[in-house]
Amino acid sequence: MDDFVRNKLTEWKLSEWIEAFEAQEIDEESLYHLDDQEINQLITKAGPRVKFNNKLKLLKEEQNTTQPQKQAVNISVEDSPSKSEKEIQKRKRKSDHLQGEFSQWQPAPKQQYNCTAGSQSETEILSDVKDIMKHVSEGLHGRDKLSAFLKDKTKDLETEKRHLVGVFGKTGAGKSSLINAIINKKGLLPSGSVSACTSVMIKVEATSGSKYEAHIEFITKEDWKSELKSLKEVLEDNDDNDDDDDDDDDGGGGNDDFFDADEKLSALYGEEWKERSPHNLMDNKYFIDIPEFRTSKTKILKSDSAEGLSEKFVKYTRSESNETEEVKRWYWPLVKCVTVKVPDNDFLDHVTLVDLPANGDSNRSRDRMWTGFVASCSAVWIVTEMNQAASEKEAWEILENASSLLGNGGECQQIHFICTKSDHENPDDLKKIKSAVMNEFKRRKLIKNHFSEDSFKVFTVSSTEFLKGENANPDHNEIPKLKEILKNLNDTHSETLNYVSGAYGILSLIQGATIREVVEQKNDLYDLLEGKLFIQLNQVKKAIEKIIKAFEQRLSEGVEKSQNLCEKKLKSFLHPSKMSDGAFHRTLKSAVRNDGIQKPKKGKPKNLNVTLASYLTESIDEKFRKTFPNDVKCGHFNGAIDAFSLSTDSLIEKYKDVELQLIFLQTEEKKIKAKLNKTILTQKKLIYNSLTETIKDNMKKCYREAAAFEGRGTLKKMRHTIERHVHSRKYMFEEAKNAMLEQLSDLKETVLRTLENTMKESIDFSLKTETCSLPDVSDHLQVVKKHYDELNGGQDEKKTNHTV
Repeated sequence: MDDFVRNKLTEWKLSEWIEAFEAQEIDEESLYHLDDQEINQLITKAGPRVKFNNKLKLLKEEQNTTQPQKQAVNISVEDSPSKSEKEIQKRKRKSDHLQGEFSQWQPAPKQQYNCTAGSQSETEILSDVKDIMKHVSEGLHGRDKLSAFLKDKTKDLETEKRHLVGVFGKTGAGKSSLINAIINKKGLLPSGSVSACTSVMIKVEATSGSKYEAHIEFITKEDWKSELKSLKEVLEDNDDNDDDDDDDDDGGGGNDDFFDADEKLSALYGEEWKERSPHNLMDNKYFIDIPEFRTSKTKILKSDSAEGLSEKFVKYTRSESNETEEVKRWYWPLVKCVTVKVPDNDFLDHVTLVDLPANGDSNRSRDRMWTGFVASCSAVWIVTEMNQAASEKEAWEILENASSLLGNGGECQQIHFICTKSDHENPDDLKKIKSAVMNEFKRRKLIKNHFSEDSFKVFTVSSTEFLKGENANPDHNEIPKLKEILKNLNDTHSETLNYVSGAYGILSLIQGATIREVVEQKNDLYDLLEGKLFIQLNQVKKAIEKIIKAFEQRLSEGVEKSQNLCEKKLKSFLHPSKMSDGAFHRTLKSAVRNDGIQKPKKGKPKNLNVTLASYLTESIDEKFRKTFPNDVKCGHFNGAIDAFSLSTDSLIEKYKDVELQLIFLQTEEKKIKAKLNKTILTQKKLIYNSLTETIKDNMKKCYREAAAFEGRGTLKKMRHTIERHVHSRKYMFEEAKNAMLEQLSDLKETVLRTLENTMKESIDFSLKTETCSLPDVSDHLQVVKKHYDELNGGQDEKKTNHTV
């Protein structure tokens, strides 16, 4: 991280996030290229994130306006008819001068990009068109507004979607073996004894290099210092718990925090932590072998083989392992995430497999990253053993606990329930197991609130059998089907088509702008499109407002139910029937210290905020899923965005002289609708989670008060404090409703503003810009049109059979 980023965050009053940017090594150059997902992971609160996005947008605009190539000539989009003759002559001289400069610019030789239809792969087509657009962009010197506009449009073509596939499963279920089998690297992820467990998040993705790499990202020193204090408090609570009635059968893992604390400290410090204060445990002598932790840098390990890399990074990912008994120090408690990079693997070009702990983590920075990963997963694999797939409590709990974060609060499209170790079953039994799992899914109402039956699929696999290669029994294995799913996620057709389509539109506008004698047609078409834009925006506005009204009605019902029944919900949370007071004391103490959330390493998390918000979320779950489907092809706001259209197709025949401009508007319309659907997919996650976040914000004061109690009667005092607070603040449910409606309204305004500004600007530059000097791109346009027609199967050839 450099001073520029640090100073900007301070200037924008976002200094509390400096640490997150520093940990990710964000410098001035990378700041300008952050995407939505990366910003979401860096800034986890909606308010600061919105402020950051606005400031970053202004900063980018400021940077663009200060670039020399955009300062030289400032030709307005619409000329005033009152210009003096002298000014007009002056502008003409400038234009002639620019024409002279552009005449020196020659397109690259045509044969460099020429191809025969069907003779090139999509990768080669994309490379061809990118070369063309790079060459064209270099010829646009940006000395007038149209050139600057075209350069910006060319930059916007560069988009890449990386799909996350989250892999969940209990210890010993075979997650690591499955991932190894999927990518054909048997020894990459260590898969040892049942007691050995993956303790941190592991991302597996491709690298263009020749070596296997592990990039180890540590939590910050400040983070560990804070966690040390919390771990010590947990251990002291366990010793001093006066409410413990000597019944340790908690029925829900009330002692998990104690074992988790002991495990973390023992892994890193051995027995020394028992005699040392948190301050002493921060001494640099404990971190001599990992200087990257002390300097907040990423540690990179490399090896020529998968097995060699696995041996190097095992101490950073696992709590114990029989295969590596010589390891004395385990550094996984300090690790935030490990990214394993695999060479020569086509399956992972645009896909990242993420091996995820079931419930997140008690460490806040790790938990924020876990939440970000889960909410960003395009698909999720739930891995469990074959012999108890339908009845496996932990597997279904994992899915239920994450369902809202994956579904309405995320962007997951498919859930794959994967039953491992199928090599001991016959085909008929495999069918019965699959049917039993499917029936269990149908019974799970909480999961079905967020996912339809079509999005849930069951697979039976055997990693051992698959790795036999040609000798494997295909009846026992559906790993090839899982590979096909990754291949489909990895499909770059949409990315290639979007790029080529956008390039085709930009080149069409450049070529169309060189045609001079069409003023009358341009003016007529401009007036027509302006009217169409107004009508279409009004239709989108009405459709969204109708949807928001429906949400308001459902939320009002949820508020009434919450206010009437919240104390009943609260009682079930504060007085669990299957947990002793002693065990629940530890659970509740952990929850109030962490804003109402307790996440055990195993078992079901306890989240009081989710409990209190449950009537609100249940009131809208089904409506929300249909309004904001995770499959963007279905269209958000019940298809209102996709229905927006200026009908440029139908105008081409009538306005033949400005056909090229209409092609550009056609491609721009497609592009902005696709971009908006992606924006909505990101925003809808924040909107859905706002219900629970508003409740959490209202409860924070009582959590702090409850966490401060010590000594005898602590459990009783904590319960009473929470009950009193909820009883006195029932208006928080109304606040949660209003917060969601406000965010929905803001999203409506964003959609309308983006559609209007983008299309109005595109219409202006297509039909109202003063004649200026642009390069001849006719040869390039022919080549890109041919590629565009190839990718569309020739379906657009009749529509756009113009001469260039």
